[in-house]
Amino acid sequence: MRRFLGRIGIDSYMLMLLGTVLLGLMLPARGIAADGLGQVTYWAVALLFFLYGAKLDPASVKAGMLNWRLQGLTFGSTFLLIPALGLGFAALFGPLLGPQVTMGVIFLAVLPSTIQSSIAFVSMSGGNVPAAICAASLSNLLGVVLTPALVALLLQAGDGGISLDAVIRIGTQILLPFVLGQILRPWVGHFVRTRKRLTLVVDRGAILLIVYSAFSAGTVSGLWAEIPPVSLITLIAVMLALLAVVFALIGGLGRICGLPPEDRSVLFFCGSTKSLASGLPIAAALFPVETVGATVLPVLIYHMAQLLICAMIAQRQALRAQTALVS
Repeated sequence: MRRFLGRIGIDSYMLMLLGTVLLGLMLPARGIAADGLGQVTYWAVALLFFLYGAKLDPASVKAGMLNWRLQGLTFGSTFLLIPALGLGFAALFGPLLGPQVTMGVIFLAVLPSTIQSSIAFVSMSGGNVPAAICAASLSNLLGVVLTPALVALLLQAGDGGISLDAVIRIGTQILLPFVLGQILRPWVGHFVRTRKRLTLVVDRGAILLIVYSAFSAGTVSGLWAEIPPVSLITLIAVMLALLAVVFALIGGLGRICGLPPEDRSVLFFCGSTKSLASGLPIAAALFPVETVGATVLPVLIYHMAQLLICAMIAQRQALRAQTALVS
């Protein structure tokens, strides 16, 4: 059985992912446990980026920042391509989804990319991690301004804003540990580089925590009771279709532009994903309380699907790379 699963690309880590999803659906974290989970996830992600900083050559980080072609393609995918697709899907499926959920589809399309999970996926797949850190962080920093502006433009939602919490979180959880790792690299860099399993465990552990947090939060908030079963199934199908089109177009864009495999990984994972962490506070700032639940429903479903599918894709790419090295 184990050999058969391995042949079709399902290994123990993918089974752990599926188990994590089921755990979040059947036994979600509540109250103090949820608070504790949030703290553990926060520090696991901070540790992950400290390790990235400790093992990455500063020259590679500089090269990632100066890779304007890759950064431009990733930015265009996040804030031009996917918003255009979102408008198309909203026009096509709006009558089936209803006005509030359709608004949520457009809102989803203008969100910035994820930071923690997208960079972890790039790392797991053997991609260009320095460029991924630059692309994902820049997307979220610019998204603080661009997302409310695009929402106001596309939805005519009026003036919107967001607190500095999102910016501070990016700085304290992502950039600060990474910079600290770079500073301490002369003393701890060799230790981290020679213990690849440490980074692998933190990589995958952080993703499992993020997945469980997302599915657990959806269960506790009553996500699955928010809309009738038929409407929920329709919305899930539409979100999966949107995700499939996004994956196909961005994957094809990387090949057409002749990007090397490690840069295609950055474009794929950082250009296609959307941030729930940024989306929820922006939605709370822009939309009335009574409509926020329906508005963020597409964001929650897309986010959950992207975490699960991207983790599987990253794992398959990692296995393919390992097989190529052995061969």
